[in-house]
Amino acid sequence: MTAFAWGAATDTGRVRPSNEDAYLALPGLFAVADGMGGHRGGSVASALALETLRGRLVDGDGPCTTDRLVLAVQEANEVIVDRAAQDPELLGMGTTLTAIALVQLHDQAALGVVNVGDSRLYLLKDGELEQITEDHSLVATLERQGRLTREEAAVHPQRNILTRALGIDARVMVDSWEILPFVGDRYLLCSDGLYNEVDDRRIEATLRKLADPAEAAHELVRLANEAGGRDNITCVVVDVVAEGDGPRPAAPADPPADPPADPSTELVAEPGRGTARFRNQLTWRAAVFGLAFAAIIAVASGAILWAGTRTFYVGLDGDRVAIYRGQPGGVLWIEPTLAETTDLHRDQLPESVVIDLEAGKVESSLDDARAYVDNLRNQLLPGTPRSRGTTPTTAGPSTTSAPSTTDVPPDPPA
Repeated sequence: MTAFAWGAATDTGRVRPSNEDAYLALPGLFAVADGMGGHRGGSVASALALETLRGRLVDGDGPCTTDRLVLAVQEANEVIVDRAAQDPELLGMGTTLTAIALVQLHDQAALGVVNVGDSRLYLLKDGELEQITEDHSLVATLERQGRLTREEAAVHPQRNILTRALGIDARVMVDSWEILPFVGDRYLLCSDGLYNEVDDRRIEATLRKLADPAEAAHELVRLANEAGGRDNITCVVVDVVAEGDGPRPAAPADPPADPPADPSTELVAEPGRGTARFRNQLTWRAAVFGLAFAAIIAVASGAILWAGTRTFYVGLDGDRVAIYRGQPGGVLWIEPTLAETTDLHRDQLPESVVIDLEAGKVESSLDDARAYVDNLRNQLLPGTPRSRGTTPTTAGPSTTSAPSTTDVPPDPPA
C-alpha cells in the first residue's frame, strides 16, 4: 500500500500584512492555494477552495479518481464565484490551486495531479528536481511561445499576472494527469512566494540535504524570507515511503571512471621522426573535429525535422478548432500542415481560449493533441463523452501521462 510522510510550513513573509496562502496536508491528499484579491478576499478564496476539495474527496463517498479531483476543483471555482457575487467586499477574489491525491489508475495506485494558476508541484527523483506543473501566468505563456527566455521571465515586471485562476470566471480549465509514485520520490507543492525568492538549484539542494519533510519545508520558508520574503510563502513536502503495486525500478549505476592512461600510448619524440608524428597527430585531430562537426549538423537537422514534422499543435482553421502537424509559424523551411479538424467552433469558446489557440497549443503527439481537444470539449460542453489522453511521458524511472489540458487562459484579471 502506498504511504506518505509529509511536512508543511506557511508564513506571511516580510512585506505582506497578512497571509492569504492556505494548504491541505491529509493522508493521500495535499494541496496549496495562493489567494488574491485583498486581505480578506484572498484568504477567503484560498480557504473555500481547500474546504471544497476536502469535502468532496475526503468526506465524500466513493473512491478517489482524477476525474473526481477535476470536478472538485471546478466546484471550488463555482463556490468562490458564488460567494463573491453575494458579498461586494469579496468581489474580484480568486486563488491558485495545485493538488495531488492518491487515486486508482488501471488497478494500481497513482497520484492524480491538478493545477490552476502559478503555484507549483516539483518532483525530486534520484537527487534531481523537476517542475511538474505549468504556470498559468502571462510571462510563462510568453516563455512557452519563445518570446521570453527563462531568465527574462524570472525578472519580468508582469510576472505576477495570472492567465488562469479559481474565482475569475464561471468556468475554469483544469490541468490534470497521473503520476506513478515510487519509494524515495519527494514532492514539493509551493506558492510563488518560494520560487520567486529561491532558485531551483537551492530548492533542490535543500530537499536533498534535509531528510525530514517538516524540517525541509520550514527551511525553504526560512530561505525565502532570508532572500526578501516579498510574498506569502507556503511549502508542503511529501515523501513516498511505501510503494504500491509493482517493484521500484533500480537506480541506474554510476558510469565507470575513466581508465588511467597507458604510458605505452603516450606520444614520445623520436630522433628524425618527430615532425612526421606531429603532422599525423594534427591529421587525426582534424578528422575527429570534422566528424564531430558533421554529427552536430546532423543532430541539429534531425531536431529541426522532428520539430517541424513530428510535433503537433491545436489551433484554429477559420472558425473551427483544428490539429496541425508541426510548430506554430513553422520551423525554418518547414511549414505546419493541417492534420484534422474538429467539431468545436470558435463561437463555442471563451475569448481567452480563442487567444490561446490563435497562438497554437503545442503537444508532443497526435494522441496528446486529440486528448487536449477532448478535454476542452468536455469541460466547455458538459455531458459529452470524455476521452482521456494516454500517451506517457517519463521523468527518470517514474511514468506520467500527458496533462489532459494545458495553458488555456481566461482573460487576465484587471
